[in-house]
Amino acid sequence: SLRPVTIKQLLDATQAHSDAEWQINGQEIGAVTVVAHVLTIHAQTTNCVYWLDDGTGRMEARQWSPSDEDGGDKLRGITEGTYVRVMGTPKIFGQKKYINATALRPVTDPNEIQFHLLETMMVWKILERGPVSEKPRANVNAYANGAALGTASAYSKQTHSAPSNPQWAHLPDLQRRIVEYMAAQTAIPEGIHARNIAASIPGGNATAIAGALDDLMDTGYIYSTIDDSHYALSV
Repeated sequence: SLRPVTIKQLLDATQAHSDAEWQINGQEIGAVTVVAHVLTIHAQTTNCVYWLDDGTGRMEARQWSPSDEDGGDKLRGITEGTYVRVMGTPKIFGQKKYINATALRPVTDPNEIQFHLLETMMVWKILERGPVSEKPRANVNAYANGAALGTASAYSKQTHSAPSNPQWAHLPDLQRRIVEYMAAQTAIPEGIHARNIAASIPGGNATAIAGALDDLMDTGYIYSTIDDSHYALSV
């Protein structure tokens, strides 16, 4: 799976030995994703080095590009002073940790920066404390009404509101039907598979639903869980 992390988590990651998997707080990690500010870019014949800072620390990301002499294709849309999402695996060379980047893309929505930090904290808490509990959720509208939230825990699993929730009324019809369907299901940690969503939305073809899921991901209404085909509501 692809785990969202901060640079500090990667800097603090450990290995039992040189061939062992990297671990964060005792949990093994494989592929990781980071959202960070690009400080400098150094394009070389065989690779491109990005010096990144996400506010928690600084680290290099290296993307190998043997067929791209000036790094032009790799740098398209990514410049110094912008934000980038990096996907890859942690590596170490000469006691210096870096990210062996398999994919990079520019961040065009500033909300993605905050979303990544929140997702990182959520994943860390789930791995630290185990799957979320089955305690019911206090009505989120209580905040707006100034009502007390009682004893509901912020970490407890939150039961989503019933279909036709006004917070989704502004969404396009297909996106609204998707989130209403997902809200009506019993929440499970691994989320709902895209094919189950497609099969349960009347009048929606697979291509349109895939596009709607991407749009909902971009706007932060849903997020991927165990892989790119399972989704869960984030609101």
